[in-house]
Amino acid sequence: MSRAAPSPRARAVVDLCALRANLRLARARASGSRVMAVVKANAYGHGLLEVAHALAEADALAVACIEEALALRRGGVTGRVVLLEGVVEAAELELAARHDLDIVVHHDSQLGLLDSARALPAPLRVWVKLDTGMHRLGFAPGAARAIYERLSTSRAVGALGWMTHFACADDRDSDATARQLAVFDAALEGLPGVRSAANSGALLGWPQARLDWVRPGILLYGVSPYPARTGADEGLAPVMTLETRLIAVNARRRGDAIGYGGTWVCPEDMAVGVAAIGYGDGYPRHAVSGTPVLVGGARAALIGRVSMDMITLDLRGHPHARPGDPVTLWGPGLTVEEVARHAGTIAYELLCAVGPRVPRLTRDDGP
Repeated sequence: MSRAAPSPRARAVVDLCALRANLRLARARASGSRVMAVVKANAYGHGLLEVAHALAEADALAVACIEEALALRRGGVTGRVVLLEGVVEAAELELAARHDLDIVVHHDSQLGLLDSARALPAPLRVWVKLDTGMHRLGFAPGAARAIYERLSTSRAVGALGWMTHFACADDRDSDATARQLAVFDAALEGLPGVRSAANSGALLGWPQARLDWVRPGILLYGVSPYPARTGADEGLAPVMTLETRLIAVNARRRGDAIGYGGTWVCPEDMAVGVAAIGYGDGYPRHAVSGTPVLVGGARAALIGRVSMDMITLDLRGHPHARPGDPVTLWGPGLTVEEVARHAGTIAYELLCAVGPRVPRLTRDDGP
């Protein structure tokens, strides 16, 4: 395990053993499918290269853009890498070919780039994205056959596959996923090429959506894709622990207003802790009083407004708390999903928001 000396500042500890366990769960749930592990956005805030190397057993890695893909190649990742947003100019197309990247094609402008491509270092593996109901990116389903005929004769294209994205896979009660899948299947009837549709929610909740490739993202990091559930409910292990320390424990009097704006007032004489983390580190400024943290492994509550570098905590249940005591913002014993609900957001945002001044330290205790 990579550890720095104890510091009063925040740090994120990334459990690579848990990460690999979650990949194994994804593979077991979709045993007939290949796994495209999504590591975009700095691996959902966990550290791109560390996570990518830990997920070496995945069949491919997926990123959003060329910059992320090139960072993987510079970092020694030699396996298959997919650009989910594809390329936007001829220079990026050439880079994708030179670095052996898969590209997703979702717009006529990208078809034009392939048509006009000359002397690429190698033909590209291309995924065509169909818009089956997300209405964000992708071609109309009815265009699939014409696109196949156009790309199957292109010298710039080697292997050709198909992809779509579900809008409501985080809602097991919605019929939208089944409807989108039916549209996808109908559009591709009789056309060759591998298929990919299932994100984390569909992988867990819709077996019929797993197809040839699945694309787990948030579940790899130990988080449930379903709003009312946690990773533990799905058999997942939490990967990130965000932690810091108390830097002060102060005796406050009844009626004292705490922090900016004085939005929380002490109801009695009490101890108030100050922990070294704030929105400058990515902790959500909109977290409300009552948002849970762990102090020395036991629950305490945020009080007052989150400031740039500090938060204040109600320590009435912690009579022995002292400066230097550990504070866990989320991790084992306190799920990031619960914190997100108190902050009025989703776990994805909290994980991705952990800032660059928070060091990522890795723990690797097993296979």
